[in-house]
Amino acid sequence: MKKVLIFLFCMLTLTMSAQSVTKTSHKKAVKTDVVTTGTMTVRKPDYICISTDGGKDQLIMDGTKFTMTMGGKQHVTDSKKNAQFATFQAVLHAVINGKPIPEGEDLTVTTKNGQKTITITPTGKKRKLFTSFVLTVDAKTSAFKVLRMNGRKEDYTEYTFK
Repeated sequence: MKKVLIFLFCMLTLTMSAQSVTKTSHKKAVKTDVVTTGTMTVRKPDYICISTDGGKDQLIMDGTKFTMTMGGKQHVTDSKKNAQFATFQAVLHAVINGKPIPEGEDLTVTTKNGQKTITITPTGKKRKLFTSFVLTVDAKTSAFKVLRMNGRKEDYTEYTFK
């Protein structure tokens, strides 16, 4: 079944436009960052797949469902149940579809040098996988430039799109 899903994913990737991406994983405790490359596939209205390291690491948003595979571990959540991802999902949906960025108390938008920087800092006392999300997009075309997911203790994962 897993091979069939990978085959279907590859076929869909070939039929859609893909954008190159470089992923940088930074861990404060490790001296050297891990850098891998891959592709980002966007399918409207609300599907994004960022695949790096030959498909071993993936970040997928399919509607309200988020699936993250990193280091052989898979994490699945839904923005309907996980408030941390609710604003993130709404912002990604707006950017993909060329809609205005939704307002929220955990969200700031700044525009400078033709780029919009959208910072999402989830509130609440619950233990969070990420302390903030920072998405930089082209102000005119809404093309993704950088997605940075900040973790605890100065760790982060950053995707740079080309």
